[in-house]
Amino acid sequence: MSQGHIQDGLEHILRLAPVVPVVIVESVAEAVPLARALVKGGLKAIEITLRTPAGLDAIRAVAAEVEGAVPGVGTVLTPGQYRQAAQAGARFAVSPGATPRLLDAAEDSGLAPLPGVATASEAMALIERDYRFAKFFPAEAAGGAPFLASIASPLPQLTFCPTGGITPDIAPSYLKLPNVICVGGSWMVKRSVIAAQDWDAVTRAAEQAAAITG
Repeated sequence: MSQGHIQDGLEHILRLAPVVPVVIVESVAEAVPLARALVKGGLKAIEITLRTPAGLDAIRAVAAEVEGAVPGVGTVLTPGQYRQAAQAGARFAVSPGATPRLLDAAEDSGLAPLPGVATASEAMALIERDYRFAKFFPAEAAGGAPFLASIASPLPQLTFCPTGGITPDIAPSYLKLPNVICVGGSWMVKRSVIAAQDWDAVTRAAEQAAAITG
């Protein structure tokens, strides 16, 4: 599949909602009801990170069992993780940074890649590879909405999903920017709420997140 088609597919995923939930799961058993609660609240694209051993199995379960969910893999650090996530059923892949080796693997994996950048030079490296979308990470620590606003004019080829330190209160300041397509956040999937299996609370938080505008 060409880079253009891959980027078109990624755009469709990123436009499903203004917020992509960034999920850390401790077990497969909690992944399915959590994903169902998020989808019910309007957040279909779900980034399931590889920060725990349950990550890949959780992606596999959500892909197979949760109707309407578009599972993605997060915290991708190695070429092998791209292959494993694709086999598990992930539809997109998010990484905190972007090395040439990782980008080569992304393009061979068939997954829609959303690599992370934090500088103008890193953004330009993606533009050279015909990328149209990137993760801006860690968003708040790396300059926040003012940084993205400042590079919108010189680097119009790239549109961002800022992640890292995003809250419901500051999300609109990002979403109003012309070079932001959505934001990533974890406030609707707090560990304490997941541990309590309060899926109704997750759905309510997801509904509120899905209604955020710039």
